[in-house]
Amino acid sequence: MVLATRQVAELFRSFRARLIITVIALVALTAGSVGALAYYLVRESLHDQLVGDAVARAEFNITVLASTDQLPRGAGRLDFEQSGLVSRFLLRGTGGVHVEFPNGETFDSGLGLLDGSALISQEVRDVVDRGEYGYEFLDAGGEPTLVVGGRRPPDGPDLYFFYPAVDVANAIGQLARMLLIAGLAVLVLGALGAGLIARRVLRPVAVAGRAANVMASGDLSVRLPAGTDDELGSLAVAFNRMATSLEDQINALVEAHDRERRFVADVSHELRTPLTALVNEAAMLKRRLGTMPEGERHIGEMLVNDVSRLRVLVEELLEVSRLEAGSMPLEASDVDVERFLAAVIADRYPEASLQIEEPIGTVHIDRRSLERIVGNLLDNARNHAPGAPVTVTARLSEGLLAVAVADDGPGVPEADLPRLFDRFYKADVSRQGGSGLGLAIAREHALRIGGELTAGRGRSGGMIFRLSAPVTVSLHSGDVAENLPSHPEGEKTDL
Repeated sequence: MVLATRQVAELFRSFRARLIITVIALVALTAGSVGALAYYLVRESLHDQLVGDAVARAEFNITVLASTDQLPRGAGRLDFEQSGLVSRFLLRGTGGVHVEFPNGETFDSGLGLLDGSALISQEVRDVVDRGEYGYEFLDAGGEPTLVVGGRRPPDGPDLYFFYPAVDVANAIGQLARMLLIAGLAVLVLGALGAGLIARRVLRPVAVAGRAANVMASGDLSVRLPAGTDDELGSLAVAFNRMATSLEDQINALVEAHDRERRFVADVSHELRTPLTALVNEAAMLKRRLGTMPEGERHIGEMLVNDVSRLRVLVEELLEVSRLEAGSMPLEASDVDVERFLAAVIADRYPEASLQIEEPIGTVHIDRRSLERIVGNLLDNARNHAPGAPVTVTARLSEGLLAVAVADDGPGVPEADLPRLFDRFYKADVSRQGGSGLGLAIAREHALRIGGELTAGRGRSGGMIFRLSAPVTVSLHSGDVAENLPSHPEGEKTDL
């Protein structure tokens, strides 16, 4: 017995055994963490999906089906039974409904012998009393159930809808079993793999690999311990030298970028004051062009046009600076998409056409950024595809607003597509018009609202720009005032 204990102790003192145990422990920890995280994320996702769908149904049931047209204010149990609302609720997937009327009466349907009042917790009732929609998961007769309650404004009744959650519970249980089996399998494979790679040289190599991964993630301060004089020690020294050099270069690039950004912002700001005077003077000159001789009038027209382009360039540089500095807070508002896009087109490129695949209605989004993106894309089409048909399309799918601006112009070569959103980049340098900042500003605004702006070639060879941005769909689009585009910042002149 003593000999066996001594052999086991000597075995665990060996590097190979410690490495195997370490690998197994890491595999178990990783598998457990990933499994737990996957279980949590999937469970929350399934619950959120079920809750979101149930709340949407409850909202519709209360605000539309149970409106005062169908159930007058002050109605009681008898009025509710005669309204036929119960069958309409059940047809929309409700497993049961519990109603509490202002006069103290209650009504239950589809709950069997269960008492809805006893099932609903006080926390949910408190939420409903505040005029909000409350929900909770509970056990109704041995079956997992989701109850969603809300009050028909302003004074009730309070309606609680019971939705079966058996399928979600079964899916979560099956997921837990699958994750457990997969975790055990990964643990067995990890033990087998640990026995194959348990060699003394792997430990410093693993350290080097982890350091490289940390550096790849952006932490340039990582260094390797160089405590030996062998090849691995030389590798550590070379790695540390490389990391130091790379860190210095990255810091230098960051400082240079910051200096460039400050320089652009400072220059643009300093130019604004004299530029305002130039714009006003050019505006006065423009009004007098008709009285000038032909030669002088031509020079005056060139001066007015150049001042106008300079004003646009400075304003766009200032906008780029504000976007980079994050000094333009989001101001989301309700936007009627079809009217809004029609107004932007009429303001920026009336020759373009608008196509709405399906009615979108009102969405909640930063109106200024959406206007800037679509407007700049229309300006780009006007400058680079003059006379060609331009089409703006929009659709709403799963909380994402997709807007596309396509033209039948000459387009650009495939090799130039990745650089179209670079500042001051022009695929055709011989073409006049534009500052080279329009597409860059449009992309910054797309990122600002959490969206994505991409460029590609259309079927006809022209350009097509696609915006995909998350939005919140309004439930009462008819109550929202018409949203029209605002003019860009800065004083409007006749230039």
